[in-house]
Amino acid sequence: MKITAIETINLEAFPNVLWVHVHTDEGLIGLGETFYAVEPAIAHIHQTIAPYLLGKDPLTIDKHSRHMLYNYLGFKTVGAEMRAASAIDIALWDILGQVTNQPIYQLLGGATRDKVRAYNTCAGYQYVRAKSEQGTANFGIPDDGGKYKPYEDLVGFMKYADELAISLLDEGYTGMKIWPFDEYAEASNGTYISNADLKTAMQPFEKIRKAVGDKMDIHVEFHSLWNLPTAIKIAKALEQFNPFWYEDPIKMDNLDAIAEYAHRTDVWVTASETLGTRWAFRDLFEKRAVSVCMFDVGWTGGLTESKKIATMAEAYQLPVAPHDCTGPILLTASVHLSMNCPNTLVQEVVRAFYFDWYGKMVTQLPPLKNGMITAPPGPGLGTKLQADVLKRKDARIRRSSL
Repeated sequence: MKITAIETINLEAFPNVLWVHVHTDEGLIGLGETFYAVEPAIAHIHQTIAPYLLGKDPLTIDKHSRHMLYNYLGFKTVGAEMRAASAIDIALWDILGQVTNQPIYQLLGGATRDKVRAYNTCAGYQYVRAKSEQGTANFGIPDDGGKYKPYEDLVGFMKYADELAISLLDEGYTGMKIWPFDEYAEASNGTYISNADLKTAMQPFEKIRKAVGDKMDIHVEFHSLWNLPTAIKIAKALEQFNPFWYEDPIKMDNLDAIAEYAHRTDVWVTASETLGTRWAFRDLFEKRAVSVCMFDVGWTGGLTESKKIATMAEAYQLPVAPHDCTGPILLTASVHLSMNCPNTLVQEVVRAFYFDWYGKMVTQLPPLKNGMITAPPGPGLGTKLQADVLKRKDARIRRSSL
């Protein structure tokens, strides 16, 4: 078997999502995905990865992973080179699953559980959809600011956190992730939050605990927006609400600083979807800077590298919690990995995405019920792009072939 063509597919309506198809001479097609930096990722795939992969055996995955990741550019980052390589790697695993007629989690070593506990990231339907950037300008809050759909969860945590927590519990979720501090970080470049603003930002936590007590884990997302002293101030103020974890409080460009942060709070520190490859995570683990290892399968090197990171985390007695606030294929790939890894803690989901646009793009989603998620049945990923996705007027398809 050999690779005969590589296609990149993206839609103008979803400018942050990129899919890849890896074609073979036996008619099998592998599907992969990445998120953010779409245009440079497309360029890297066709200018650098395709000339290397075309004509080669798709099943020598570790060999290809080493070539794509441990090359001159992109090492230890989550830039365009890493995102491009991650999407291709996932597609190669999908091909291997189809060849062997096995789901990916079986090929990774088999399932250590039949389902994984999920927590809901409280984004809304339009969250980070319109622009290639993070931040309040891309929150996608409805013009009327209201709860016009059942899963407008970003408005929910900002205004109705008590009702939202009850809604999630009713659906079986025991964890929710919120980020009420971002606007204050943007206003001060992460250097200052007044006591009044801090009190306002803590209101959702008060509402959640009053409504559901300790039945709900509260995951706190900081989006790497704060400097060290201000991040510590916020951490101390929040401890009264017994948060489940603090995620990416500062940027991962100084691991000594994140280690100091971790040692100044009793709350678990989670990091980081912004790191690439096992070498970056090894530095994080060696400094005892993290309690929960979070990575994005589509940003850190695909399933091949993510499995190695998870195994290394296990050696450090650390749990893993794969990231998902991206697209349906990355969620599916992450669930396969979560089912396999003995040290999986929890899997991120975004119900506003899952029950809205995710299902319109693919043939099958990982079954999600009562706050638990499992991989779809079938070989490989167990899902494909819907046929009409490729026929959409806003579809942009580029192909490199032998």
